Amino acid sequence: MLIPSIDLMGGKIVQLVQGRKKALEFDDFGVWVARFSKYSLVQLIDLDAAIGTGNNVELVRELAGQLPCQVGGGIRSVEAAQAALAAGAQRVILGSALFAEDELDQDFAKRMASAVGASRLVFALDAIGGRVAIQGWRKVTNVSPLQMVQALEPWCGAFLYTHVETEGLLRGFPQDVIRPLREATARQLIAAGGIRAQREIDELHAIGVDAVVGMAIYQGLLPGFVTSGE
Repeated sequence: MLIPSIDLMGGKIVQLVQGRKKALEFDDFGVWVARFSKYSLVQLIDLDAAIGTGNNVELVRELAGQLPCQVGGGIRSVEAAQAALAAGAQRVILGSALFAEDELDQDFAKRMASAVGASRLVFALDAIGGRVAIQGWRKVTNVSPLQMVQALEPWCGAFLYTHVETEGLLRGFPQDVIRPLREATARQLIAAGGIRAQREIDELHAIGVDAVVGMAIYQGLLPGFVTSGE
């Protein structure tokens, strides 16, 4: 399954390279809502909330009301997750909140699953150098994605693995990193980071992994999509 990605920063749709350098920016939301409306799931990330520089709450609420979304970015409490779901999100994505003092916080995962239901939770595995990164990819923990999957599988409906080193670079996704994770969990597994061609999406699908795609869509590299304004 292809899951289009909408990343929000400063009230606009953006695409960043490795979570830091802005490469693309759009403010024509209606165009992208129309293009993404045929998909069963869209990923919506509030980057400002993720890195703690503000938020795009009203825009998230507006888009989640128009598209079937899994929403992430700055969701660090039960109340925040419940608010996102009440605003129209189908699922919420958690990353940094699953850690306390750089260690996995299983108690928080349990509380969250009890409050909103495990099926509505997506746990983010944002990897740099084989370790999970948190706080908007600004801090790298000592926890590996595999350790995180093994520890937290009972309390979520899906895992989202992002290969930060290739994010936004359109150099292709290193599929060797996803296979051990696929073998380790029965949950839905989603891959992101550098996917540039339909062939990669098909290869991931063949091993039971879904694909989040951003940059390749916005640059018109995938069949069925053209860049905004064309």
